[in-house]
Amino acid sequence: MPQTRLQNIVYTIIMAIIMVYGMIVYNVALSTGGVSNATFFMALHELPIMAPIAMILEYFIVEKLATKLAFTVVRPTDRPQIITYAISTMIVCIMCPTMSLIATLLFKEPSFGTWVQTWGLNMPTALIWQLLFAGPLTRLIFRAIFRKQLAESAAKH
Repeated sequence: MPQTRLQNIVYTIIMAIIMVYGMIVYNVALSTGGVSNATFFMALHELPIMAPIAMILEYFIVEKLATKLAFTVVRPTDRPQIITYAISTMIVCIMCPTMSLIATLLFKEPSFGTWVQTWGLNMPTALIWQLLFAGPLTRLIFRAIFRKQLAESAAKH
């Protein structure tokens, strides 16, 4: 996990891109009636808009709030993996309705009902995508990028 501000910024960028792209692909598939090769290219059109929004929200607001909420359920002495899952779950619980609202306002016919439907359809997918794919893939990429720094840090402790 990130230990410096730079590492945290890089981690947030990787996570936001993977998470947002996956969710855009899902939403494009919903709106077009299925997944085709074109779905993956169509999703790239929204990525430059939605990824920076997610990065800013995550880095400046959601990470801190989600961590506080997670520690109402887990303890600092719990296994690190359990803490990671708790924080990731809380991040999805905050980001999913927020990003669904933003996507509704930007790309759909904005209404309360459309937002609630978008949020409802996105929530289970976002949670599964985060816990089983985006989270592990982000941590794998992060560890590969910062292998040397993480090893040095571990040696000091």
